[in-house]
Amino acid sequence: MALTFYGYPKCGTCRNAVKWLEAHNIPYNYVDIVEDTPSKEKIKELYQKSGLELKKFFNTSGMKYKELGIKDKLKVMSEDEQFELLASDGMLLKRPIVTDGEKVTVGFKEDQFEQVWKK
Repeated sequence: MALTFYGYPKCGTCRNAVKWLEAHNIPYNYVDIVEDTPSKEKIKELYQKSGLELKKFFNTSGMKYKELGIKDKLKVMSEDEQFELLASDGMLLKRPIVTDGEKVTVGFKEDQFEQVWKK
C-alpha cells in the first residue's frame, strides 16, 4: 500500500524526504499541504496515530507561525482550537507528514524514516 505524503513542493525538507522514499522504492501519494490542506478531522486522526504532542504538528519555523504569534497563543488555546488553526492554513503544518494509515511521521529525519518506513 502506498504511503500518503503531505508536503509542500517548495520545501527542501519535503524534497529530501521524497528523494529518500524514491531511493528506497517506497510508493507514495503526494498531497500538496497548501493546495489540499487536511481537514480538522484528518489532522486529529494523524495526531492520534502519531503518538506526538500536538505542538509537534506546528511549523514553528514558518513565517505564518511567527507573524501570527502562535507560540504565545498555543498556551491558552484548547486542543480543538489548535486543530481548527492547523486546518485553516497548510503553511502552519510541519511537513512532511507521512502515513500508511496506521503509523505517522512528522518532519524528515533519515534514521526515523529508516526505522518506520523501510520494509
